[in-house]
Parts: sequence; structure tokens; C-alpha cells
Amino acid sequence: MNKLLVLEDGTVLRGEGFGADVEMSGEVVFNTGMTGYQEIMSDPSYCGQIVMLTYPLIGNYGINRDDFESLQPAIAGLIVREIEHEPSHWRKQESLHDLLAAKGIPGIAGIDTRMLTRKIRAHGTRRGRICDLDVDVEQVARGLRESKPLTDQVARVSTNTAYHVPGKGMRVALIDCGMKHGILQSLIDRHCDVVVVPYNTGADEIKRLGVDGVLVSNGPGDPENVPETVETVKQLLGDIPLFGICLGHQLLALACGATTSKMTFGHRGSNHPVRELATGRIDITAQNHGYTVDAGSLEGTALKLTHVAVNDGSVEGLRHKEGHAFSVQYHPEASPGPHDASHLFDTFIHMMTEKKGKVYA
Repeated sequence: MNKLLVLEDGTVLRGEGFGADVEMSGEVVFNTGMTGYQEIMSDPSYCGQIVMLTYPLIGNYGINRDDFESLQPAIAGLIVREIEHEPSHWRKQESLHDLLAAKGIPGIAGIDTRMLTRKIRAHGTRRGRICDLDVDVEQVARGLRESKPLTDQVARVSTNTAYHVPGKGMRVALIDCGMKHGILQSLIDRHCDVVVVPYNTGADEIKRLGVDGVLVSNGPGDPENVPETVETVKQLLGDIPLFGICLGHQLLALACGATTSKMTFGHRGSNHPVRELATGRIDITAQNHGYTVDAGSLEGTALKLTHVAVNDGSVEGLRHKEGHAFSVQYHPEASPGPHDASHLFDTFIHMMTEKKGKVYA
């Protein structure tokens, strides 16, 4: 089946449809990772977005049961140069096409992804729609231009109720703003006793859990659309050690009086170099975000800049000058991606241990 990809600026691209035979709209973004398409498409941070993969061949090792970052992928669609319908890998259980078809997600292949990536890099992300050949293209483009951006993505992907993942170590409240399972696994690997709570859980409720620390997860969309979580972070600061990842990093910044803004095309991939200012250490990191903390807005706040992106100088890490709190814009659990930054979970454990020692010694 042939499909069209229509962008809000009137660009029309024709390709081969795969996955679900449905029409879907979303913000078109690109990811530069060479592998990890299963983790990418199941990352809740892509909620409402059509993801374009810049690596030319996708689907060649299929889909397996172990590499999902969520059970229900939240992407609106997938764009690739070439799709492999007959994958070959010993862990393979089904094809990418079969999974997308089962989950009701459309894909389109045969697209000039290099050209489209250059367009997005030059002009910014664009809303797009994967649709049938017989649509009125001008009407579709006009509808995309007139459509309002989503504001409830976090509510769509967060857990509705709290749940417990038992462990014998530090008790951590994991605020689920669109949590990747890799983050939870990183805490489990360190024997943490984890309570996953919805994004809008209040500070008093979290304190009643008797936790040793709080981790604010990644998630989709504009951080200003989740003021509930900002308020929770604000009330927890200074009382309980806190670690923010990706959206959680931005929410910490907002809670401390800094500001955020939308990037032209964001950072999405598994090869982004980040410099730690104190040591000069360079980590190659996995990233997925379209918003950034404004560096100039940190002046006068209680936050200290700790990490910057090598490629564009944007804010990649923060530490609270007084409270036990820090955050990074990238993904230290690296699912998929390099594990250069996995030590940050150990830093969080040490922070909780230190704080607990001071309180209970």
C-alpha cells in the first residue's frame, strides 16, 4: 500500500506504507541512532510525534520481548528510508511491521530521509500526517498549520496509580512523567526499593512513603505543561535527595526559577557528546528532547551549571547549590546508547546514603 507524508509547509512525499493502515498526524522529529529502533519507538517521550530514523535500513533484526521501554508505544508514526520485512536475528519474535500493525501505528518507507532531516535542521520541526493517496493535500497541510499543539502528553503516558517494585536498598519514589523502563531497571540493578508514582503526586504523599530519594523521570512535551510536578519538586527540595532526568531536569530548573524554551530541532540520538565542566570529562550520551533550559536564566537561582553539550553549548546538567539535588538533560540509563553516564545512578545512591547518614546517625 502506498502512502503520503504531508507536512504543514506543503511538502508532499510518497512512499510505501507499513504497519497499521491508518492516518495519523504528529510533530515530525528525527533520531540519528544507528540501532535501537525498538527502544526509540517505545520511548514514551515521543508521545504524539512521528519519528524519522536517519539510519537508512530499519527493521533488520526484528522485535523481541526484552527491549521495550514501555508496553504501549506512544509514537504517532514512523518514517524510514528502507524497511526490512524479513528480519534475521536469534532474539527476533516478530517484525517491526507486525508490531506497528498490532499497535495501530502507521509507518512509511521509501522516504528521502536525508533531505527531510536537512529541512528540519534548517527550518525546525514540522507537523506532518501519514495519509492515503486520495487526500486533498492542500486541505491536509492547512489543517496541520491550524492545529494546536498537544499539552497533555505527560498525562497520557504516566501511570494512573502508584505501584511498588520491592528491593532491599534505598527506597526511591520514581515520579513517572513518561518513564523509560531502563531507568527503573537501573534502580533495580542497584537494589533500590522503588515506588513508581503518577506525575501529579503531591509532595506530602511522597514524604508519607518514607522514601530516601526521589527520581523525576523523562517524559514528553513542554515542561511548562506539568505545573503539578514543578510544585512537587519545589516542595521536596532540601528535604529529600532528588535526581532529574531529561524532562525531570527541566522541571527542576523551573522549580528553582529558571526558564525553558523550545529548540529548533532538539537532540535525539545515541551519539551526543557532553562535557562535565568540573573535570573536562566527555561522555557520549543518549538524548531525546525538544526543549532546553535557558542558560541565562540560571543566574540568580540556586542552580549551578555542571554539564554542557559539546555540539551547541546547551545546558546538559545542573546541581542545586544548597539542597541534595542534581539533574541531567541526557539519559544515563542509555536505552539504547552508550553507558558512559550510568555512574550518575551511583552518584544518586551516594547522595541518598549521605543524606540518610546525616539525618539518622
